Amino acid sequence: MPNFKMLSVLIPLSVAIGIAAISFSSIFVRWSEAPVSVIAMYRLWLANVLLLPWLAGNWREISRLTGKQWLLLLATGGALGLHFLLWMASLRFTSVSSSTSLLTLEPIFVMLAGIWWFRQKPQRSELVGMGIAVIGAMLIGWHDFSFTLRSLQGDLLSLLGAAAVAVHMLIGKQLRETMSAYVYSFFSFFLAACLLAVYNLFRSIPLGGYGLKEWGVFMLLAAVPTLFGHYLFNWLLKYLRAASVSMTVLGEPAGSTLLALILLNEPVTYKQLLAMMILLFGVWIFLRKKEYSRRKTHKLNGSLDQA
Repeated sequence: MPNFKMLSVLIPLSVAIGIAAISFSSIFVRWSEAPVSVIAMYRLWLANVLLLPWLAGNWREISRLTGKQWLLLLATGGALGLHFLLWMASLRFTSVSSSTSLLTLEPIFVMLAGIWWFRQKPQRSELVGMGIAVIGAMLIGWHDFSFTLRSLQGDLLSLLGAAAVAVHMLIGKQLRETMSAYVYSFFSFFLAACLLAVYNLFRSIPLGGYGLKEWGVFMLLAAVPTLFGHYLFNWLLKYLRAASVSMTVLGEPAGSTLLALILLNEPVTYKQLLAMMILLFGVWIFLRKKEYSRRKTHKLNGSLDQA
C-alpha cells in the first residue's frame, strides 16, 4: 500500500495521465468503421489480454471473491458495457466536442447518487467548482449543438452514456473498498465485453472479418484510454470519492477537442479555448481542497480522506 508521501505524487500524476489517455478515445473511435458494439467489445477484451500476465499473481484474491462481489462485478461490467455502447454510438451522429461535452453531466449524476448512497454532503466550493466546470464543458460543444433529429439522437445517446458510467463509477467505489484495482478492472472489463458479445450475437453483428486497420484501432483503444485511462481511474476510486474521480474526467472534452483539431481537422474557436479555461478552472476549484489527510492515513493504511 503506498504511503501518504507517495500518494501525494501518484494521485495528481495518475489524474493527468488518465485525462490525457481518455481524450484519445473519441479520436480512435472516429478512425474505425466497425460497429460500435464490436469496437467496445474488442477494446475491453484486448485490455484483458494486456492484463493477463498479472492474473496468476492475483489468483488468491480472486478465489476469495464472494457471490455478492461477483454480482456487483456483473452489474458494474454491464453498466460499463452500456456506457461504451451508447457513447460510441453517439459519435456516429454528432461531433466529438458535442458528445464529450454531454458526458460532463456524469459527476452531477455521481454526486447526487453519492449523497443518497454514501451519505456524502458536498461542500459549497465543490458545488461551485462543478457548476463552473460543467458550464465550461457545455460551452466547448455549444457551437456544435444542433437541433436536427440526427444530432439530437447523438446527444441523447451521449447523455444516457453518462448516466451508465455514473452507475459504473458508484458500484466501483463500493467494490474498490475491498478489492484491488487489478481484480476489479480485469473482471469489470471482461464481463462488460462478454455482455457486448451477447448483444452482438443477438443482433447478428459480425464478430470477425475486420481488417488490420480496425484491429490496430481496437488495440489502441485497449492500451491508451482503457488501461492508461479507465484502469487508473479505477485505482483512484480507492483514494478519492466517486464524485472527485468523475470530476477529473471533465478534462476529456478539452483534450478531445484539441485532439480533434489536430487529428480530425475539426475546427476550434477562440470561444472554445476560453470555455476550456473555464472548465479547467472549475475542476481546480473542486479539487483544490485536497481529499487526503495525514490524520486519517493511519486509519486507512495509506488511503485518502473520504475514500
